[in-house]
Amino acid sequence: MPTKKKPQVTAPKKPAAAAAVARRGELLSTAAEVFAEHGYNATTVRRIADEAGMLAGSLYYHFDSKESMLEEILRTFLDELWDGYDAVLGAGLGPRETLEALVTESFREIDRHRAAVAIYQKESKQLAVQERFAFLAESQRRFEKAWLSTLRRGVTARVFRADLDVRLTYRFVRDTVWVAASWYRPGGQHSPEEIARQYLSMVLDGIAVRE
Repeated sequence: MPTKKKPQVTAPKKPAAAAAVARRGELLSTAAEVFAEHGYNATTVRRIADEAGMLAGSLYYHFDSKESMLEEILRTFLDELWDGYDAVLGAGLGPRETLEALVTESFREIDRHRAAVAIYQKESKQLAVQERFAFLAESQRRFEKAWLSTLRRGVTARVFRADLDVRLTYRFVRDTVWVAASWYRPGGQHSPEEIARQYLSMVLDGIAVRE
């Protein structure tokens, strides 16, 4: 009698939906790097496709335009940023501790989304006037409010100097932190937390009340 063949055992295939999500993430990561390096206006769909090792037409299977790609890149970054910021602002910390936590969270976001931060720094002003990217202006207003209120609390509590110009300080801290996206590379010599600690040491020695 012929022997019955045993069914072949094969490794389970990765679900198509999960594979598509993973590929989408890879393409967004590639697009973010290209936008950050060359600028949004100078970047074409073909250039992104070339960097991703695919035909331009194939890229449209995942995204309908480069605008869609840019919007998703920036929304993902800002959503995650605000998850972290809201947790800090809702923790009931003192003003100095809040400032320290906001700076640390900012460097963590640079570590996670360096290219998106660079794009935001370079492109947000011109993009924010477009209806599609109006969320950038709203995020900027929230960002400014969070930092200014923290600094004002510190002045009121006499944690920061009474003569501190809070708006000037906010601009200094904001620009000092976010410009790091231009040189920071994940996996470097210093962790985001270590860089934040060094920055805070330099900043707070200048604005903390002297005993």
